[in-house]
Order: sequence, then C-alpha cells, then structure tokens
Amino acid sequence: MSKAIIIGGGIIGLFSAYYLHKSGWEVEVLEQGDLSDNCSYGNAGMITPSHFVPLASPGMVEQGTRWMFNSKSPFYVKPSLNAELISWGLKFLKSATKKHVDRSAAGLRDISLLSKSLYQQFEKDSGIDFGLEDKGILMLFKSAKVEEEELHMVEKATSLGLDAQYLTPDECRKLQPDIELDILGAVHYHCDAHMYPNKLMAGLIKYLETEGVRIHRNTRVAKINHGAGKITSLMADNKEFTGDAYIIAGGSWSPGIANLVDLNVPLMPGKGYSFMVDKPAKPMAIPSILCEARVAVTPMNGSIRFGGTMEIGKINNQINMNRVKGIVESVPKYFPGINLPLPEQKNIWFGFRPVSPDGLPYIGLSKKYKNMAIATGHAMIGLSLAPVTGKLIADAFNGTDSQVDISLFDPGRYQ
Repeated sequence: MSKAIIIGGGIIGLFSAYYLHKSGWEVEVLEQGDLSDNCSYGNAGMITPSHFVPLASPGMVEQGTRWMFNSKSPFYVKPSLNAELISWGLKFLKSATKKHVDRSAAGLRDISLLSKSLYQQFEKDSGIDFGLEDKGILMLFKSAKVEEEELHMVEKATSLGLDAQYLTPDECRKLQPDIELDILGAVHYHCDAHMYPNKLMAGLIKYLETEGVRIHRNTRVAKINHGAGKITSLMADNKEFTGDAYIIAGGSWSPGIANLVDLNVPLMPGKGYSFMVDKPAKPMAIPSILCEARVAVTPMNGSIRFGGTMEIGKINNQINMNRVKGIVESVPKYFPGINLPLPEQKNIWFGFRPVSPDGLPYIGLSKKYKNMAIATGHAMIGLSLAPVTGKLIADAFNGTDSQVDISLFDPGRYQ
C-alpha cells in the first residue's frame, strides 16, 4: 500500500486525506496546531460556483485603493517594506486585468460546480450531518453603481451556464417575509449552497481517524529531505516521516514549508473576522452577501454568522476592532431590523486565508519533485473548493485523468 504524508490539517489537507484514503492510500496528516481553530472553523460556510471572478481583478484594485484609507473598510493592505508583500503586490497588480478575469472564469466555474457535487456525494457516503442546504445565496445591493455591476455579473454567470436570477426588492422579500430589507435589489445565485463548517470539520476529523487516517497534532515540519528529484522524508518534532507522496496543504503557512525545498509559492495571509449571533429574533433561511460592505451573512445551526474583511499583512494574533465595527455597522443598512451589538473580543473569531497574487489556488504536482503536490492559495473559497482540491490531488497521484482542466492552477507558475 502506498503512503501519503500531508502537511496541514485544515479543510484542504483533510479532504486530500479523505480522497487518498478512499482510493487505497495509507495517509498521515501532520498539523502544527491542535485542529481546534484553523481557518475553516470561522468560515461563512458558503459553497460558491458564483465566485468565478478571481480576487485579482481590475475592480478590486480600483476599489481597494479607496478602501485603503478607511479603517473600517472590507479590504486593507498594511503598508510595509516587507519584501514578500512588495513582491506579492507587484504580481497582484500584474494579474489584475480583464484578460486574466476572462481566462479564469470557466476554470473556476468548473472546479466549483464539481466541488458542490462532491459535497453532496460526501454527505451521502460519510453520513455526516453538516447542515448542507441547497438554497442558493443572495447578493444584496443598495447603489445604482453596484446594481449595474451585478447585472453584468448575472449576464456573465448565465453565459457560463450558472443559475442566477435578478430580483426586485419585493421579490427578495417574498423569499424571507419576516426579514426587513432596505435594498435596491438582489441577485439570487441558485447554483450556490451553504453549510455549518464547525460540524463539517468535527465530523470529517472523526471520520478520518475512525477510518485509520493518522493525524498528528501539534507537529510542525522543520526539515524536508530530498534527492534525485523526489522527496525522501521529512522531520517533524524530532521524528522522521517517510512516504511515497507528500502534499503541502499548510494554508497561509505554505510558503515557509515550500521554502524548505526551495519552491516558490507566493502567498499572503488575508485575515478575516467572524462572529455568531445565537437564536436570532427573526430566523434567516438564505445566506446573503452584502455587496458594498463585502460582508457575508449565513444562517447556520439555528444561529447567524456574520463575517468579512480581507486584511493583507503578516500573520499576527491582534484583533482590529475597527474592522469588526465595520461589519457590525454595515448589517442594519441592509437589514434594518437587525441591530447588532459589538461583540466582545473573546467572541470574535479570526483566521488567515491564503491569498495567491493572481487570486487562483495552487493545485497539482510539483514539476521539481515528482512525488510532491501543492494544495493551497484558495483565499476566500477554500471551504467551497476543498472536496474538489482533495479529489484532484488524489487523481494526480493515482494517475487518473481529472474531470476538469487544472492547468490554470499550476503550482509552479511562479517558479
């Protein structure tokens, strides 16, 4: 039996473990933390084929420049002389073109739709109840400028074969009559879905360990040995681990791991925040994204999760309360009946999304080491793309043709 060593126990690493184990591999996962609080736990829980525009786009550069001077804005890059940030920023600017957006759309659509179908199959096969609901997502907007942008997006989405529908405010209210709305309109992406990430993570970890996947917690990789174009072993906590295949799935920590074998995987951590409101007075059924505010609102497990912001900078454990205030203050502008208190710091979750310079994930085999794969860089759609990423990694090592073209996501594109 072949053996795979996966570096990283986040949602991407765990689904890689799931599909490799399912196809007959022995699997060990090395996770630097204790698996209790990685990036997927505080996720908005959305499965989003609608997100076919990469973060690196002309609109993000234009809008992001304006947001830079607002401490409560959804997007912020902390100015720094950090060479990694400068290099990442220059690559981001180079990628943020209409040509890049157009070239990326079909590829992102394809892996997103496949990932959604894999989630549905996983729910049946695993028996795990993680609150998967196929109700779509509402993009709510308040301004004529954003309405124009969203109408253009609907046209693009339908041309890509995605199920999307423009709604008037009244049509939107009929979907959730108990929820008060102050909007100019909405787009309902019927192609999307949502879940409760905390139940997914807990259930997946338990399932894997029950099935014989070994997960080593608090185990940080310190050295990776290699020779003759392949990885031979790695050292973690003064122990040697050997396998036939190795996968870097370390999220925002992946560049440091890749550097151990002289691979360049440019990423910056994008800090996001979220918090829960338990037992809301008026329950919500359909998740929403508040377009102008870039805030996600998701009903899950009888509660509502509010999340947002993209704070590009070094990994740190500080909570920027102004960013959280920005989320809190945006909600009643769309939902006048929902006035949120500012949550206490102890109730605020934060995590680091791994953001590649071109806004596309890294998925596939390394060209430098024939038995190593990279699976990271998913930014805000890591939870959404986790099953398809795991399946594609397993297919690559099994020599199986993938169901979708993954050339866009070549992990060696910055070598």
